[in-house]
Amino acid sequence: MSYLGVGVSPGNVPVFHGCNLKVVDRRVRVAELVLRCVICGLGLLAAVLVGSDTQVKEIFSIQKKAKFTDMKALVFLVVANGLAAAYSLVQGLRCVVSMVRGSVLFNKPLAWAIFSGDQLMSYLSLAAVAAATQSAAFAKLGEPELQWMKVCNMYGKFCNQVGEGIASALIASLAMVVLSSISAFSLFRLYGGNKAKSTVM
Repeated sequence: MSYLGVGVSPGNVPVFHGCNLKVVDRRVRVAELVLRCVICGLGLLAAVLVGSDTQVKEIFSIQKKAKFTDMKALVFLVVANGLAAAYSLVQGLRCVVSMVRGSVLFNKPLAWAIFSGDQLMSYLSLAAVAAATQSAAFAKLGEPELQWMKVCNMYGKFCNQVGEGIASALIASLAMVVLSSISAFSLFRLYGGNKAKSTVM
């Protein structure tokens, strides 16, 4: 018996097990809903942590305020995580509605749209985390060859909060990668089911 809900009888005739397909679909939807809630929460947390982070330091009687807009990578991180949180919220509501109705996803255009959106958000969030991590490494370690100083020595609180935001964004982006795999499974099993049905006919 396969994960598609299709079994093979001793006579090599495909037999459909609809109840098994519904059990698999229910488990997939629960996992998808949990992951979308995690992404929504952590993405929003990352955006708030980085977006609200400021620290004022007095240097030679001049007050200098550090904020996330000073680094374009952090702006990208805030925007990407805000988009990921909003997208996950909308898709999470769709999951809840489909679970309440008890409907199984057999609509290929909708499955392709979900798959494409999840892939896009995965790449976007991973790119944002990578860019922010590189910028944070330069701020923490500096770059002696280019005479870039260690900014985090002066703005310790600011850097710590940015680090917490990047950690939240990293977990959210990894969850998005897992979620895109689930949406790929949901999409391509529709084609596997059709292939099995065509062999029956």
